[in-house]
Amino acid sequence: MRSVLMVAEKPSLAQAIAKILSKGNCTSRKGLNGACSVHEYTGIFQGQTVHFKMTSVCGHVMSLDFIGGGSDCVVLWLDCDKEGENICFEVLDAIQPVMNKGSARSVYRAKFSSITDTDIWNAMNRLGEPNRNEALSVDARQELDLRIGCAFTRFQTKYFQGKYGNLDSSLISFGPCQTPTLGFCVERHDKIQSFKPETYWVIQTKVFKGKESPLTLDWNRVRVFDREVGQMFVNLAKTSREAQVELVSKKEKTKQRPQALNTVEMLRVASSALGMGPQHTMQIAERLYTQGYISYPRTETTHYPVNFDLKGTLKQQTNNPFWAEEVKVLLSTGINQPRKGTDAGDHPPITPMCAATEAELGSDSWRLYEYITRHFIATVSQDCKYLQTTIEFSIGTEAFSCSGRTLISPGYTTVMPWQGIPLEESIPVCEHGDTFSVDEIKLIEKQTSPPDYLTEAELITLMEKHGIGTDASIPVHINNICQRNYVTVESGRKLKPTNLGIVLVHGYYKIDAELVLPTIRSAVEKQLNLIAQGKANYQQVLQHALDIFKRKFHYFVDSITNMDELMEVSFSPIAATGKPLSRCGKCHRFMKYIQAKPSRLHCSHCDETYSLPQNGAIKLYKELRCPLDDFELVLWTSGARGKSYPLCPYCFSNPPFRDMKKGMGCNECTHPSCQHSLNSLGIGQCVECDSGVLVLDPTSGPKWRMACNKCNVVVHFFEHAHKVQVAQESCDVCDASLVAVDFNKTRTPLPASETQHTGCVFCDPVFQDLVELKHATIRHSMHRGGGGRRGGRGRGRGRRGNAKKPKDKMAALAAYFV
Repeated sequence: MRSVLMVAEKPSLAQAIAKILSKGNCTSRKGLNGACSVHEYTGIFQGQTVHFKMTSVCGHVMSLDFIGGGSDCVVLWLDCDKEGENICFEVLDAIQPVMNKGSARSVYRAKFSSITDTDIWNAMNRLGEPNRNEALSVDARQELDLRIGCAFTRFQTKYFQGKYGNLDSSLISFGPCQTPTLGFCVERHDKIQSFKPETYWVIQTKVFKGKESPLTLDWNRVRVFDREVGQMFVNLAKTSREAQVELVSKKEKTKQRPQALNTVEMLRVASSALGMGPQHTMQIAERLYTQGYISYPRTETTHYPVNFDLKGTLKQQTNNPFWAEEVKVLLSTGINQPRKGTDAGDHPPITPMCAATEAELGSDSWRLYEYITRHFIATVSQDCKYLQTTIEFSIGTEAFSCSGRTLISPGYTTVMPWQGIPLEESIPVCEHGDTFSVDEIKLIEKQTSPPDYLTEAELITLMEKHGIGTDASIPVHINNICQRNYVTVESGRKLKPTNLGIVLVHGYYKIDAELVLPTIRSAVEKQLNLIAQGKANYQQVLQHALDIFKRKFHYFVDSITNMDELMEVSFSPIAATGKPLSRCGKCHRFMKYIQAKPSRLHCSHCDETYSLPQNGAIKLYKELRCPLDDFELVLWTSGARGKSYPLCPYCFSNPPFRDMKKGMGCNECTHPSCQHSLNSLGIGQCVECDSGVLVLDPTSGPKWRMACNKCNVVVHFFEHAHKVQVAQESCDVCDASLVAVDFNKTRTPLPASETQHTGCVFCDPVFQDLVELKHATIRHSMHRGGGGRRGGRGRGRGRRGNAKKPKDKMAALAAYFV
């Protein structure tokens, strides 16, 4: 029997697609990597009975776990966008060398936009081929973003963090998309700062008729910027005590229903109306998609396909109490033809795919689903119609007017009430020649006001207009400038640049304005799109763009003093920052601890800066010194419920042994005899991760604990013990180091009131009730560095094996820098 391998982009998608295609009759098991499951069933493929295996990747494929001779052909169920096409070819590169040979055609591509029975079966029955041109355009974008971002980021980070102590950013990053995004925010900030208010005057006029309430009129001249001129017009108007109606006009107007929903509009509304950031919105949308509640959330299209089942999609919403009445009316009277939008040739617009309730989805997921559903219903509803009445008045020689709107038919605003016609004070009934009494005429002084900071919604609009990023990457770029501390999100989702963000943008303008203006990135995006369309050569576009930025980079390096002049004004020199903490091993003077991100130690005498672990507290460690370099040790801790370990500031940045990496503390140091090293304090392999070692925390008493030096596992043991030490002997069963415990007589939990015992924390029955596994409270990764078990310490119980670890992903790095 032939074998068919099917690959999806996420484990949840693989499971959902396999369940639909097998009609629920598939078996599931864990794959070789332990993360992605394999779902198997027997079915029909191209008229033959075959054995299907459905599995998934986790992002971009960077390592291979496939076994040779596994399948005769492959069906690729990756997301149907350019990134998905790129992953298709990464999968093919990995599996084609080990697939069975002989089939005339062995590669198929499934195109789908939602996880529904109909869409999945249609995709299976209309298999095509992956698009190499679109995959190449992604390769080009990733390589450009990674190489450009890395070069600029590495240079400016090292240059400025070595000079200034209060930058408050762990990474001073540059990105071809990230930097123009920041540029938009700083441009608005500059307009606010340079704004000079200007005084102007308007005529405020109120009239009334009989016992009716006074009616406020608008002056047809709007405003004047000279007070004396304004007073002259007031005097002319005051020559009459009556306002005469010159014209009454009534006009029926229409407020159009929305076009079909695409990603950018969803992000705009989620930010402005729902108060949800773009990154958070996309995470929720992707989850709703994989769960089958909405269609694919990444699309630029605002036009429904000709064969789109509008009525069927609408029928699914007939039982929801929030809009059931409107839906039933539409189905009975007939749906309105949606407005013509733009067909970008990617995915259909975002629509609901099945009914849902708030109880099913939860708070934010429900709010986004509710908006998507209301938007869809609105697109097939009637337009909103209203009557606009305008009355023109004359008072003396001056002309005034007032207008009001009366609702005729609410149309789509019944399901999108926030776009409805607001209730206004009724306009009095009158006709040409009628007169009103003047209640007041006076000159009012006002001032022009500056623009406000950009909102996320406005920034998204600017990015779309200038071609910065794609519908999928726009949220990433906005999130990046927030995470880098270049902007802060204020009330109303307004983006206010920080001092660092402002200085960077002004510095780019001084050196090379094209680094921050959207023009050059927009031009590159157009070239990348030509690659996707098969109209441009991948290698030529890539090389041309790299040549441009290579020259720009060298000029930037040569001209960095222009930006440094701005930095000097805004930030403090590193020597003038921080508080004395520990002694330098070279000059034996105190080094200063700089708490601002990235936290570090600086010796002003040696003019050296030493990195520290981030996202925790640093304090002096008993004035103990490193035996290798004489630097005083410091203690890093993530808090009372977290973990802690000592480290040497010099060794942390300059690994002393070949098997160590930058960013390792004493709990990973392979020094053979130091009392703080892994050799002295390591107990056994972590009970959860494969590469970590559980290391005794000598500072944790009387609530003793050992913590993994790789993951966030913490094991609490021997509470209230007087002393806990790691013995030289190892356990005969699991090879872990034995632990010697010494309790006080009054608080010993040991049998027969013994005060001392040496045994294995994993195997010794005496210790069984004295050990408790927990997880440390850690906000972010503590430090860089990897590596396996050190110093010959034993394996923990039941943790044997050598599972592969995923390598760094080019795509992830590219997203980090752009």
